[in-house]
Amino acid sequence: MNDSPWAAEPVPAGPAYDALVGPHTRPMPIVPDAAGRDFDDRDARDRGAAAGGGPPFRAETPPQEPMPSPPPPPSQAPQDASPPPPKKRAGRDLRAAIGVGVGLGAVIFASLFIVKAVFVGVIVVAVVVGLWELTSRLQEKKGIKAPLVPLAIGGAAMVIAGYVRGAEGAWVAMALTALAVLVWRMTEPPEDYLKDVTAGVFAAFYVPFLATFVAMLLTADDGPQRVVTFLVLTVVSDTGAYAVGWRFGKTKLAPRISPGKTREGLLGAVVFAMAAGALCMEFLVDGGAWWQGLVLGLAVAVSATLGDLGESMIKRDLGIKDMGTLLPGHGGIMDRLDSLLPTAPVVWLLLALFVGTG
Repeated sequence: MNDSPWAAEPVPAGPAYDALVGPHTRPMPIVPDAAGRDFDDRDARDRGAAAGGGPPFRAETPPQEPMPSPPPPPSQAPQDASPPPPKKRAGRDLRAAIGVGVGLGAVIFASLFIVKAVFVGVIVVAVVVGLWELTSRLQEKKGIKAPLVPLAIGGAAMVIAGYVRGAEGAWVAMALTALAVLVWRMTEPPEDYLKDVTAGVFAAFYVPFLATFVAMLLTADDGPQRVVTFLVLTVVSDTGAYAVGWRFGKTKLAPRISPGKTREGLLGAVVFAMAAGALCMEFLVDGGAWWQGLVLGLAVAVSATLGDLGESMIKRDLGIKDMGTLLPGHGGIMDRLDSLLPTAPVVWLLLALFVGTG
């Protein structure tokens, strides 16, 4: 036993001590120097390092291993599966759209089969409201002042003239309406005169003149059935395009004009309209044949799609989504007439070729 006052208390060594305090914290053994003084070999190493210019002390604790990072919480855990793609949704309120469509259909069919003249009045109201929507949007978005008063009066006269005098009466009323637009605009300053009257003549042709062919369909003996055929084919074409395009549409038809329309939707419109056309010509139109209905349905699908694209082009130029808000779920009157207007002369012409105008 060492009697030096600096001697350390004897410390047990061995595996049991190492397990208790760790192998790196066990005291170093005490060794005597040449003069018989006791010191531990750790102190000797420190002195030797100091003599050689090294640091007087050196940490004996070995470098610690980095602690493993804790696992991320469940909310931040990586997702193995990507989120499911969003489901396709309809762009409008379908309940409101269906309700308004049923209401309009009831008014149209009631007026068709009760008194023909009442249905002519329905066309006139639709034309005047459509002209108001179109001219209002032109003025709001482009500063174009197409005169509404001569357009509304001339448009009503066009529809009535077409019903009473046929195509000849419609053309005469169209010419007089264009002249009225030119004269009416002269009451205002000359700035933008050409732009305003050009828009007015376009509006007169686009809305009331094309709508006149619906009134001309009504003049035949089976006029109500012809109008029903026209309406059914147009609606079926739009419905087929929507249903097939929404479910299967992948290839864009005209992405720069209407991104929502697809080639698959157009194919659906053609198939649906041709099937409906065959049925309508066979069972509704006097003297019609099913093969004529196939041709009629194909023509309606093409004209309705072109009319819809034409209206979309106008709305894109104006920077608007709908022409109005009069019909919940549909937009405005013009948003419902877009495919009907260019289809009316196509149906009138083909029916005149197939079964005549009487």
